[in-house]
Amino acid sequence: MGASPTPAAAEPVTELIHGVEVLDPHRWLEDGGSPATIAWAEEQNARTRSALDAIPSRSRLHARLTELFRAGTAGAPRIEAGRLFSLDRWGDHDQAALCVRPVAGAAPPEGTVVIDPALLVDDETTAIDWFHPSLDGRLVAYGMSASGDERSTLRIIDTSTGGHLADEIPHTRAASVGWLPDGSGFAYTRYSTGGDYDRHVFMHRLDQPWADDEVLFDDLPDPTAWPEVSVSRDGRFALIHVQLGWSRVDIHVIDIETRQRRTVIEGVEAVTFLTVDESRDRLVGWTTLDADRGRVIEVSLDDLEWRTLIAESDAVIDGVSVSSESLLVATTKRAVSALDRHASDGAHIESIALPEQGSLAGLATSREAELAVFAFTGFARPSALFRWTPDGVRPWSALPGGPDATRFAVQQHLYPSTDGTEIAMFIVSGADDVVDADPARTILYGYGGFAVTMSPAYNPIIAAFVEDGGRYAVACIRGGAEEGEAWHRAGMREHKQQVFDDFHAAGDWLVAKGITTREQLAIRGGSNGGLLVGAAITQRPDLCRAAICAVPLLDMVRFHHFLIAKLWIPEYGDPDVPEEFAWLYAYSPYHRVVDGTCYPSTMIETGEDDSRVDPAHARKFAARLQEATSCGAEHPILVRIEAKAGHGQGKPASRQADEAADVLAFLDSQLAP
Repeated sequence: MGASPTPAAAEPVTELIHGVEVLDPHRWLEDGGSPATIAWAEEQNARTRSALDAIPSRSRLHARLTELFRAGTAGAPRIEAGRLFSLDRWGDHDQAALCVRPVAGAAPPEGTVVIDPALLVDDETTAIDWFHPSLDGRLVAYGMSASGDERSTLRIIDTSTGGHLADEIPHTRAASVGWLPDGSGFAYTRYSTGGDYDRHVFMHRLDQPWADDEVLFDDLPDPTAWPEVSVSRDGRFALIHVQLGWSRVDIHVIDIETRQRRTVIEGVEAVTFLTVDESRDRLVGWTTLDADRGRVIEVSLDDLEWRTLIAESDAVIDGVSVSSESLLVATTKRAVSALDRHASDGAHIESIALPEQGSLAGLATSREAELAVFAFTGFARPSALFRWTPDGVRPWSALPGGPDATRFAVQQHLYPSTDGTEIAMFIVSGADDVVDADPARTILYGYGGFAVTMSPAYNPIIAAFVEDGGRYAVACIRGGAEEGEAWHRAGMREHKQQVFDDFHAAGDWLVAKGITTREQLAIRGGSNGGLLVGAAITQRPDLCRAAICAVPLLDMVRFHHFLIAKLWIPEYGDPDVPEEFAWLYAYSPYHRVVDGTCYPSTMIETGEDDSRVDPAHARKFAARLQEATSCGAEHPILVRIEAKAGHGQGKPASRQADEAADVLAFLDSQLAP
C-alpha cells in the first residue's frame, strides 16, 4: 500500500534539538482538526474498511466475538453497610451498570441495577468511569463520560429513591472520593483549572456550590503529581496519597477538624499504599521501601512510627485490605494471583483458595465482619465475583455467557532474554493442542511499563483465536511488576531498550522452539504496548509477519507536548533534557523508520477522542511507514481511526466486537496457515 498524498503546504519539519537534526516529515498530521488531516483520515479509513470487509472470515469472526463480548462480567466490588456494589454487564448491555446486592446470605443473590448509563443518556458510548458509595450505602458519587474521553462529571444518586441530587461537579476525571461518616459531604479530587494537570483535593458539602469548595490539599511536588484521597470511617482523618510517576508515592495525614497536616513519607523513591485502621489507631498497608517485592507495614497514628508486620517474600504484594479481625493480602508470583489471610499483627492464618490459575481483579472487605468479596478472572474466565468468609469461598455473581473453559489450556514457560535473564511467558492454547509438536499461528502480546503486571485476564480475542486453532502468548517482560519494583525499574527511562529486547527474545524463542514460525507470528500491544510494537516493527522487521499497534505512543521526541503525557515523563524521561532526549530519540519508532525496508503487515488503531495518547502518534507513524515500506502490496499498512472512541475505557461491547473482528480478520488474511 502506498502513502496518501501529502498536502502541498505541509512541508517536512526539521528541528535542531540538543545539537541533533531531527526530521519530522508528517508534523502536519498533529492537527487533528485541520481539513487536510480529516481528509487523510477519511481516505485511510475507507481504504482500511474496503480491505477488511473483503476478508471472507470476518463475518464469522464477528458473530463469535459478539457472543464472547456479551458474556456476563462483574467487577470493581465495594462493600458498605452490608451491601455489595459492583459494575456488571450482561446480555445486550453495551455498558456496565452499577448494581447492588446483599453480601450476606446462603446463596448468591441477583443484583439490582442502581445506574444504567443507557437509561440516563441516549449515547451508547456513555460509560460509568468510577463510583464511591457513602458509608451507609444510601448515596453513591459516580462519574460518567462519553466517547471514551474519561473527562468525568461527578454526580450523586440516592439508591433508596433512584433520584439524583442537585450536586454536579465537573473536571473530576478518575476522581477519588472519601465520604464523611454522616454522608453530609466528602473529600474529592478535581482538576483545579479544568486542564490536564494541577489535580487538587477539595472538601464538598452537599447542596453547596462546588466552585466554593475548600481546598484540602494542593501542595503538589509537581503539577503532574496525582493526588488521591480517602477519609477514615470515623471522620477524623483525610489520607492523601500523591503519586509522582510510577515509582514514588508521598503520603500525608490531615486532621479534618484542625486541618493539621502530618507527613508519613515524602520525596522517597518508593511505592507505598496505606489505609486507616481506626479500630487499632494505625495506618496499615504495604510499601516497596527497603523491600523490592513489598512488605506489609503499620504506621502508628500517634507518632507515625513504622513497623513491619509481614516481611518481604518471593511474592509481589499487590494490595492489603482490612476486615474486622484480619488482613487480607493479595500477591502475585510470576503474575499468578494468590490471597492470604493474616491476623492483625501479621501472623499468617491461612491461604485462601482461588478458583484457578488467574488474577484478582478487585478486592473489597467488610470492616464489620470477617467477610470479603473479590473479582476474579482468567484467560478463559470472564470477571466474576466471589465471596470469602472463614468458612470458604463461593461464587457471588452468576451472569450468563463465556467460553467453555475446558476447551483451553494455559502453560507458563521461562525463556532467556538477550542478557540471560529468565522471563515468564503464558501460552494459551486449545486443550488438546500439543504446543511443541507442530508450529501454529501465534499472537505474541506484551506491555512492559508502568509496573503493570501481565496476569491472566479474560479477552474474547484470545478465546476466538484459540478456538480457531491459534496460540496466544503473553510475555511478562521488564517494565512491569511481575518480579517487583526492580523489574519495573529495569525497563524504564534509560533502560527502556531492554523491554524491547525482552520482547524480541520472546518472539525468537517461540520460533526456535517450533511453537510458531516467522510467517505465522503476529505481535500485538496497546498504549505503552503500542510503543513496544512500534519499536519491534522498526528494530526487528524480520521478527514477525504481522503486527497490531493500538492507541500507541510512537513519537518519543514530542510525546510530552500532547494531552496528559507529562505524567509519563518519570517513566520515559524528558525530551527537554539532553541526556534523556538521547535515550528517547534512539528508539523513537517514528524516527527509526527506514526507507526501502520490508515491514510486517501492520494495522494501527486509534480513537479520535483519545484523551490519554494523542491520535497524532498513530497518524504520523502510519504515514511514515506507508511511504517507507518496500513491500506494501504484500504487507499492507492499514490505519483504523474510530470516531467517538478513546483509549479503550468505556467502549461499548458492540464496538469492541467490531474492532476485535477487524483485528482477527486482518491477521487471518496475513498469517500463514
